[in-house]
Amino acid sequence: MTAAATAPDQGAAGTSGGALSRLVQEANDSGITYQEMADRGVSPDGSRLPRQWYQKLVKSPPVNPPSVPQMHAIAAAIGKPLRRIQEATAEQWLQYEATELAGYDAEVRIIVGHLAGKSKAELMQWRMMIEAAERARREAGE
Repeated sequence: MTAAATAPDQGAAGTSGGALSRLVQEANDSGITYQEMADRGVSPDGSRLPRQWYQKLVKSPPVNPPSVPQMHAIAAAIGKPLRRIQEATAEQWLQYEATELAGYDAEVRIIVGHLAGKSKAELMQWRMMIEAAERARREAGE
């Protein structure tokens, strides 16, 4: 009698570890060796991640996400923008997928971020307050 195979654990061999693991694996697949990543990956404070760190990230990702200086080093190591590394880190460790509010400034993105996850009633309340403020400004002739 044979037992059914189980699904591989997150972090098992390959790139099942998540978004950041996949980015590093893709860089390796494109010809950047782990040693080259270690050599190129310098953070603003001058620290580096060893070759083994990149290998482990792909093969058996750590439980904790990289720190901000480590994310800078990874970005330099694989030639990706820091923002892309941050998004992949958030996706891999927090199951958070970043979305972009194109055409809006930081203030609008912050406001939208605060409203994310609010109940329908709370969203309606905020919308009504914003609309009331706009109406009052128009009526005042501003």
